[in-house]
Amino acid sequence: MSLFFFYSFLYFVLLVSLCFSSSFEHHLCSPTEASALLQYKQHFEIISYASYNCDRASFPKTKSWNESRDCCTWDGVTCDMLTGHIISLDLSCSQLFGNFHPNSSLFQLHHLHTLNFDNNYFNYSSIPHNIGRLTNLRHLNLSDRTFETMLHNYFTNLELLSLFNVNISSPIPVNISSSLRYLDLGYTNLRGVLTESFFLPPNSFETLKLSGNHLLKGVFPKIHRRHTVNGVGYFIHRHLCSLNHLNLYGCQFSGSIPDSIGNLTQITELDLSLNHFTGHIPSTISILKHLTIFGLTSNSFSGEIPDVFSNLQKLRYIDFFNNSFNGPFPASILSLTHLEYLGLSSNSLSGPLLSKASMLQKLSELDLSDNSLNGTIPSWVFNLPLVDSLWLHNNQFSGLADEIKTNPTLQLLYLNNNQLSGSFPQSLVNLTNLSTLDHSSNNITIDEGINITFPSLEFLLLSSCELKDFPHFLRNVKTIQYLDISNNKICGQIPNWFSGMRWDSLQFLNLSHNSLTGHLPQFRYDNLQYLYLKFNSLQGPLALSICNMSSLILLDLSHNYFSDSVPHCLGSMASLTVLDLRRNNFTRSLPPFCAQSTSLSTIVVNGNRFEGPVPVSLLNCNGLEVLDVGNNAINDTFPAWLGILQELQVLILKSNKFHGPISTGSLAAKVFGNFKAMIKLDDEDTREINLVIKGHDIELERISTIMTTIDLSSNHFEGVIPRTLMDLSSLWLLILSHNNLRGDIPMKLGKLNMLEALDLSWNRLTGKIPQELTRMNFLAFLNLSQNHLVGPIPQGQQFDTFENDSYGGNLDLCGLPLPKQCGTSDSSHAPQQLESEEDEGESYFFSYSFGLVVGTVMWSLMFKYRKPKWFVDYFDGLMPHRPKKRAQRRRT
Repeated sequence: MSLFFFYSFLYFVLLVSLCFSSSFEHHLCSPTEASALLQYKQHFEIISYASYNCDRASFPKTKSWNESRDCCTWDGVTCDMLTGHIISLDLSCSQLFGNFHPNSSLFQLHHLHTLNFDNNYFNYSSIPHNIGRLTNLRHLNLSDRTFETMLHNYFTNLELLSLFNVNISSPIPVNISSSLRYLDLGYTNLRGVLTESFFLPPNSFETLKLSGNHLLKGVFPKIHRRHTVNGVGYFIHRHLCSLNHLNLYGCQFSGSIPDSIGNLTQITELDLSLNHFTGHIPSTISILKHLTIFGLTSNSFSGEIPDVFSNLQKLRYIDFFNNSFNGPFPASILSLTHLEYLGLSSNSLSGPLLSKASMLQKLSELDLSDNSLNGTIPSWVFNLPLVDSLWLHNNQFSGLADEIKTNPTLQLLYLNNNQLSGSFPQSLVNLTNLSTLDHSSNNITIDEGINITFPSLEFLLLSSCELKDFPHFLRNVKTIQYLDISNNKICGQIPNWFSGMRWDSLQFLNLSHNSLTGHLPQFRYDNLQYLYLKFNSLQGPLALSICNMSSLILLDLSHNYFSDSVPHCLGSMASLTVLDLRRNNFTRSLPPFCAQSTSLSTIVVNGNRFEGPVPVSLLNCNGLEVLDVGNNAINDTFPAWLGILQELQVLILKSNKFHGPISTGSLAAKVFGNFKAMIKLDDEDTREINLVIKGHDIELERISTIMTTIDLSSNHFEGVIPRTLMDLSSLWLLILSHNNLRGDIPMKLGKLNMLEALDLSWNRLTGKIPQELTRMNFLAFLNLSQNHLVGPIPQGQQFDTFENDSYGGNLDLCGLPLPKQCGTSDSSHAPQQLESEEDEGESYFFSYSFGLVVGTVMWSLMFKYRKPKWFVDYFDGLMPHRPKKRAQRRRT
């Protein structure tokens, strides 16, 4: 016992002496290396947002660096405790801001094994070549979007290299370090073809991440198993047999997955999403018993999903979204006790879901949407103990199980676009924590006596059902933010209990496409931002109280029977951006739009009985894009002053009583020059347009982006086709038919290379059809009939697709598609050439006719492209009815 105390005493003395020695005699850290770190520190500022993208908490590690402390105790610094040399420097998430100098003092730390600069801000510095002097480096992490570099093979001994988000913009070099076990080159702008030699020895990867390089191509390599010769084992592609992480997300890889994938026996994460892979999933995946993540999203895989998941008990994540898989739901997936996410949406799976109990005890998200699954949705789907989101929409389910238990975790439930029918499912009442319920586009009704609480409900979508009354259970809902009960069979007046609800959180309300009658009540929704009441039978004047909803951004009262004058306050609401009063019986003068506010971007009052002039207060609407006052009784001269509004893209003045003297000079050219939004062309805009030809009329069914249409048809305009039209590079449709236009068709019309439709029929145009018109590569509709055109019809490009009716009534036209061959014309048919007086006619024409410029705006997918839902819904009435396309929620 005494010996024990003796040795204990010696150990204590030794500890004290060591502490005394390190505190008062010398530091363990090399002074030269400490000085190098302090010098490096001086080149950077500490700014918190420099590490804003960190998954973990960031803090300024270099703040602890000072000469009074041993550098081996500084944050981020690790020393060899025997030699005192710095062997590891971890400055990730350190809020460093500044340039990384090519001759940094950091390169004096020759003993470094690990260097990590992840998530700082290096001001797009190039990674210095001198970093190659650190020959002892084993782990290098320079992942940062503010670095730029070219790949070089400086590090012959590197085992880990992470350059995630560094702008490399080059092919992968063939001679990359053969010692690498971990390589992350995700989102580095790599390009070219990744050949199979990259996967051959001496490379021996355990982790390979090449995600987000959309210019990188390649195929999935074959993986050979171990062979034995005379008892001696060797590997072909042995490196891949040890691979445990392979991420090729968002590249351009193609081909199929080989059956030899079963030889990746150590693989834990496999993500091949967003590529061009084809073929089927090999059944040999059943061997990959260590697999935890399996992603095949957005490829072209087909066939049945092999029902071989029983052996993959470590799987936590499966996402096969957006492929062409068919056949039944693979039952063996229900045995995966660790699965947290299952996404099989946007495929062609069919048949019912198995009703047997599921073992998915850890599943939090289930997405089976956009398939052809049918039958009854079994109870296990709703009874999963941890599930919070169910996407079952766009299938053919016809019923719900009766024995749904109370599930406190389920928050999002999408059942829309199925074949559910009958009364609102009583079994859903037990889902008391739902925040979102989409039951739209099903044949359901709601019984008045149903007892539903839904105390946490925020989003309720019941559009396109069979509702005949306002859902009475809404009396019990206090938290609603988004309510859509449009496209139902609700009739009668809006009940007082509904309009009197104090829904302080309500921001979106859609009651459109019902049979509502009576006056518009005074809603008490102080924070309402979007109100849709279109296509009902509401009537009477608008009360001033409508302006009490001061948060309104969009107000759509179109296609009703409202009458009398519009309250002036409606044109001056501070937040109002879109106002649609189309197709009502409003009278008297237009309200003074933008008299006190400049937020309005869309004003539509088409199809009423407004009188008086266009209010000059519109000049205050700086962001106005759409102004439609057509089909009224407005009595005014042409408002040329609207040219000041440089964002204006749609101007409709047709069918009114515009009048007054026709100005001379170049007024028309100035007007078109000022409407800059009609001239500019956005190359990023997508084009999706359907032209429906009914006789000689053109109807636009769907247009995906703001576009410019000039329709001056069926008037008494005279003169020549003006040359100023050629400046409208974003013009998509030009319709000048049924007028008295004369002169030639300008050859410069061919410069309108975005034009989709050109209609010059029923005029007095003369001369030849210019060959330059064949340059309009997008031209889908052409009508030059009933004029006095002569000579051969141009050939080539789109002109080869037009039929006889595009040219009828021009007796001296010849050539295909007309039966008349050129060279056989009767000179008696040739009309007398009209005098041109081009400049004067052009000025006359546009000074007045620009009042009938029609710009038509339609359809982008809701919540998916640049136009928000209100923008799409607003234009719902401009075009013929189209089936609604729902914007599904997509996991990111």
